[in-house]
Amino acid sequence: MSTLVVRRAPITRVLRSELRMVLRRPRTLIGLGLLALVPVLMGVGIAIATANGEEGGTEGLAALVVGNGMLLPIFALSIAMAMLLPLTGAMLAADALAGESAHGTLRGMLMAPVGRGRLLAVKAFGVASVTLLAVLLMALTGILSGVILLGGDGMLTASGTSLPFMDALGRVLITVLYVTLQVWALAAVALAVSAFTEHPLIVVVVTLGVVIVSGVLSAIPALDGVDPVLVTTSWDAVSEVVRDPIEWGPLIEGSLRGLCYLVIGGSIAYSRMLTRDG
Repeated sequence: MSTLVVRRAPITRVLRSELRMVLRRPRTLIGLGLLALVPVLMGVGIAIATANGEEGGTEGLAALVVGNGMLLPIFALSIAMAMLLPLTGAMLAADALAGESAHGTLRGMLMAPVGRGRLLAVKAFGVASVTLLAVLLMALTGILSGVILLGGDGMLTASGTSLPFMDALGRVLITVLYVTLQVWALAAVALAVSAFTEHPLIVVVVTLGVVIVSGVLSAIPALDGVDPVLVTTSWDAVSEVVRDPIEWGPLIEGSLRGLCYLVIGGSIAYSRMLTRDG
């Protein structure tokens, strides 16, 4: 009697399949397209305001962007961190598990001879990859629209120094890595919530609720003691990238906090997947 041998599909093929599935969703493509447009619209708005002599009303990073196009992607990503990128991460995480459960496909995946840790890792890979793609698209369109619409062959920092183009490109890359890590951290929390429900909307609402509540708590001076555990505490550390030299302390602290949330969210999601039956 012959025995049936079950062979696992190569992990690279599984990851490619997951990525193709996520990118084929119309809402994913629409979301990526809208995010890519954000820096372009910002560049157009700043260029129009500059042409009309209204740049004097801007402050912070927005004031530095005028005639300083390489700063536009950093400015756009810092603005998108407030809501657009967290929403993107939450929606992707919601589709990864809760969405599959709502469509009845997660039960079949759990019954298949595939390790549940492997299944979660594949789903997390899809979320992480598309999130990184979204941030990279914003950075790319920000660089192109900034140089074309606002000009400048380098970057004027907040410290008053000028950086050549390659150094400015390095600052943009640091921003991409930092912002991506923060969105991954929030997406890990969303993935943990997604593992407990079959309603994607609940995942999005809870995740954005965490962002909003964290922002409110951090704005109350009497509650400064809870700042170290809030996921949004170091999101504004992106502004350190435009200083010369870079103040690495806030960026390192924010990165460590993001890694902690990645581990916590991933662990909760994994423990739930071990006991979930559909």
